[in-house]
Amino acid sequence: MTALASAGSTRTVERAVELLAQVCAENSITLAECARRARLPASTALRLLRTLEASGFVTRDPSGSFRAGARLIQLGASAFGRQALVRLGEPALQRIVGATGESAYLAIPGPDDTAIYVAMVEGTHAVRHTSWVGRSVPRAELAVGRALSGIVGPDGYVAERDRLEPDVTAIVAPIVRSSGIAAALSLLGPTYRIDDERMHAFGQIVSREARSLAEQLGAVAPATAPEEGTGT
Repeated sequence: MTALASAGSTRTVERAVELLAQVCAENSITLAECARRARLPASTALRLLRTLEASGFVTRDPSGSFRAGARLIQLGASAFGRQALVRLGEPALQRIVGATGESAYLAIPGPDDTAIYVAMVEGTHAVRHTSWVGRSVPRAELAVGRALSGIVGPDGYVAERDRLEPDVTAIVAPIVRSSGIAAALSLLGPTYRIDDERMHAFGQIVSREARSLAEQLGAVAPATAPEEGTGT
């Protein structure tokens, strides 16, 4: 590669990174505003944003504005490990695993009605759920989605047979802050090992840890949202 070509490639990367920074600075941003802030012609900004969109780093909402894409947030999940929520959540995950033997996760709301798993502690059983850290899943019809939407029972958790993995039972509780639901604690384990009685016992453990985390974050817990059917 010639020096001129190398300089051109470097400049392209710099422009793309600047556009990403502008997209991440807002919930959504128009092409014109993004180009203006990055000091780029609109045609150049659009070309680069389309490339980023094709790779999943940005996405467009119905109005045509750009926002952070799932892949960008997934890549950021590992870096998120140093943030306060994950640091505070680590002991809770450890305690859930210690009390149940099943794998425990921390998930946050992602873009486009997704949930992203940002931390986990593996269970101690020989057969256990393995790491989903960095994975994005659709919130619709999943226990983690219901928990992140605040749709939980009077005991503060959602428990059901997982729709993504039919042989897995998911038990999830939201971590509620005064500004809304920050994240959710999950327990995932093979269904054959979690009968209804154990499901309820594990649900109380997960819910208790979620409330404890909320208190550490200075939460003011709102009233529990109506339940749509906790069961299996």
